[in-house]
Amino acid sequence: MRDRLQRLGYRVVGVADVNPISRWLHPPLYRWTGGAWLLGRSLGNLTILLTTTGRHSGRARTAALWAYHDGDRLVVVGSNGGSEHVPAWVLNLRTTPAAVAQVRRERRPVRAREAGDDEYARLWALVNAAYPGYEAYRDWAHRTIPLVVLERT
Repeated sequence: MRDRLQRLGYRVVGVADVNPISRWLHPPLYRWTGGAWLLGRSLGNLTILLTTTGRHSGRARTAALWAYHDGDRLVVVGSNGGSEHVPAWVLNLRTTPAAVAQVRRERRPVRAREAGDDEYARLWALVNAAYPGYEAYRDWAHRTIPLVVLERT
């Protein structure tokens, strides 16, 4: 019973993460507050803004994402709340890996790459230690969830 309730909680968090409030309201509020309060940390996870270049439009696209430190790099998870579809920001980065990550008030240019086979298991353990819901998302998505490494440029 406890496992079912926990998985239901992960589903609620996943749905809340991909809704219009998260897409259109969170980024401007994050910028305005500098990522203060709940806008900069959610369920103990660091929240950042990642601005990519739209693969079709060429326009700047910003997503609020949870990020995890791996040394001086950041790791973000393309779970899309357990959806079968890879999130648009991952597809954008596959086309144009140059992006901007905003952590609190600091905006840093980054180059994105997907974690390779040699580091995927270690990074998957890192993100799951912070938020075990990613395992449930992987089960629901029936796909490998991309882990994207953001390195300063």
